[in-house]
This record gives sequence, C-alpha cells and structure tokens, in this order.
Amino acid sequence: MRVVLIDSGGANIGSVLYALERLGVDAALSAEAETILAADKVILPGVGAAGAAMARLRAHGLVEVVRSLPQPLLGICLGMQLLYESSEEGDVECLGRIPGRVRRMEGGEGLRIPHMGWNTLDIARASPLLQGVAPGQHAYFVHGFAAPVGPDSLATSTHGQPFTAVAGRGSCFGAQFHPERSAGVGARILENFIALEAT
Repeated sequence: MRVVLIDSGGANIGSVLYALERLGVDAALSAEAETILAADKVILPGVGAAGAAMARLRAHGLVEVVRSLPQPLLGICLGMQLLYESSEEGDVECLGRIPGRVRRMEGGEGLRIPHMGWNTLDIARASPLLQGVAPGQHAYFVHGFAAPVGPDSLATSTHGQPFTAVAGRGSCFGAQFHPERSAGVGARILENFIALEAT
C-alpha cells in the first residue's frame, strides 16, 4: 500500500504523517508528479490561504495531476476546499474535482470566525469513509471558509449556518476538520480512507 501526501506546504503535514504512522501506515511526502501518480492513495493536506496553496501546486506542475488522479484522494482542511471549483478566499480557481464554490463563513451573535474547536458531525448520507462514525460525534475544526451543503455532502456541521464537514464524489473525498486532531473519529476516518477500494 503506497500512500502519498502531496507536499502542499501546510503546517499540518507532520501531524497527518504521525496520525497515519499510528495506524501503521508509512506514508511518503512528495511534490513529484511521478510519485503521486504511482500511489495507491493520495492525501492533500492544507493549512493557510487558497491562493497560496494553488500557486504552490501550480509551481510544482501538480494542478492537472491532482485533477486527473483516478485513485482515492482525500483533501484535509484547506485541502478539501481546494477540491471544489473555486473559493471566495482570494477569488481563486481551484481543482474542480467537486462542483461548487467555497465561501466565507458568516459570523453571528456569540460566534467567532474562524470557526475553531470541536463540533458535531451530522451524517448526510452513507459512505464507506464514514463507516463506524456515529451521528453527533465530534471533530476538531479550524477554518474561516467552508463549502455549502450540497449533493456531495457526506456529513455536515453547523456554525451559524450548516456547512459541509465531509464531502465525497466518486473516489474524491474531503474532510473540513482535522482528522489528525480529532481523536478516535479522525483515526477511524483515516483508517476507512486507507481501506477504500479504488473505483
């Protein structure tokens, strides 16, 4: 099993690698197209701004590579947002693997943006990625932008308004929260992703 993390420059890369190591998965970190294309599973982590992350992928010649990956792909946090067509953050074109536009979260009375901390997951539809994850379990979020709820939402959460917490379309998946910081729920989702069959 060859698992590759795309070197997106995100600050969460080390903790994602460690979370996989705890599951017995020895993942590689790479910005090389050949290495990524040869992987069985690919993870796109990300922390920071959408524009900078897309510029980094472009600089490494990885935009078309990620757009065309046939194997299971998991975007984490900003990595999930990059899977959508575009983002309001910097008005940037993204990877287009999932239809829709990522939007700035709206605050509200007593609500801070960015959304930071534990929040519940509401299961929207069944998926092998969410096997063993019960409705109402908690995950750890840090983000100020989010994808709206839509047909590709596997799980949602609410911070002022509902948003997509887990997305899935074909072999492409995303987790808006940080699985590597979400205790048992995060470990289960990573484990489920590693166990996915290629479609």
